[in-house]
Amino acid sequence: MPLIPHTDRSETDSRNEALSAEVTQRLRTGIGGILVVVIAVGIANVIFTRALQNEETAVPQAAATVEPSAAPTSSDPLSDAGVVPDLPAQADEEPVPEGPVLPETGEGAPIE
Repeated sequence: MPLIPHTDRSETDSRNEALSAEVTQRLRTGIGGILVVVIAVGIANVIFTRALQNEETAVPQAAATVEPSAAPTSSDPLSDAGVVPDLPAQADEEPVPEGPVLPETGEGAPIE
């Protein structure tokens, strides 16, 4: 009786091949992930560098050409611009009709 049991070589070879394929797939996935992160950091660096270059070459804000007034003269900008006509201070009192309010008769049939 042998001390070392006899094993089938084809069975261990197929296990090793499956293990090797799994290891290869994991390595490819890991290296791919690292490459994606490196490329993303590189693109972010390029964008940041270009933004700094544009900021350095930008013209500073120009001085105001019109001096701001101390206080506005009117509180109604629409009437200052001429969009709204000047309204009287008090509205004229309109008489309230005593009967029911009906629409004006037009070209249609008369109202009975």
